[in-house]
Amino acid sequence: MNQTIVAAIPFLGGRIAAFITGCVFGSFYNVVIHRLPLGESIVSPGSRCPGCGNSIAARDNIPLLSYLLLGGRCRNCGSRISLRYPLVEAASGLLALALFDRYGLSPQLPIEFIFCSLLLIITMIDFDTMLIPDVLSLPGIALGAGLSFFTPRLFWWQSLIGIALGGGVFYLIAAGFSFVRHKEGLGGGDIKLLAMIGAFLGWKGVVFTIMASSVSGIIIAVPLMWRSPKGLGAHLPFGPFLALGAVSYIFWGELFYHWYISTMLGM
Repeated sequence: MNQTIVAAIPFLGGRIAAFITGCVFGSFYNVVIHRLPLGESIVSPGSRCPGCGNSIAARDNIPLLSYLLLGGRCRNCGSRISLRYPLVEAASGLLALALFDRYGLSPQLPIEFIFCSLLLIITMIDFDTMLIPDVLSLPGIALGAGLSFFTPRLFWWQSLIGIALGGGVFYLIAAGFSFVRHKEGLGGGDIKLLAMIGAFLGWKGVVFTIMASSVSGIIIAVPLMWRSPKGLGAHLPFGPFLALGAVSYIFWGELFYHWYISTMLGM
């Protein structure tokens, strides 16, 4: 057998394992996304159909595969299963795969996967409720600061600066908007989310996230608001845009800064 093929087999196996592991975690994330806003336990009871309330058998709870085999319907009552469930599983699997490709089996892999998992869960909950639960963002801030001692990405003091900058910038923006317009513009959940992003990514990640989320917000949110009956006065969750900016920084942030320094500043 060709030596190149032989050498590629372990890496291919690792990629498959990373994707499957991510999908399995994504199945649990679906439980968190559904139950946490309702104040229900995320541990018990086991998975059940939202339509009929019957427990879901293990054979019907295999990430991605069960949805396809069941045709997107509950085996017991035949009610349609939301497409969101396999999409969250696939998103988690693809994130795990992308992070494995980037970091391999290094300590950075679980750290970044934990961070991206929090962002994924927060994004979906924010879509549903227009709220970002403190039970996710506040522990996320502490976790990001703690894990900064174990990651080569940044030092602990950079994490603290990221927390202060992330939370402080959005707090000032929110306070200024409220003072001028006499209504809330950015929620407290967005402020805490950006502080969490700063804890994991440092000040450079905060700056990049603000820029990327602003651009994506203009491109995506403005047309949606324009088509809404409320027009530009419509409320859209901003957390998903912050999450998108943060994930983008993980993969392309450093490249952006290198390009900016070399091309725009000529250094």
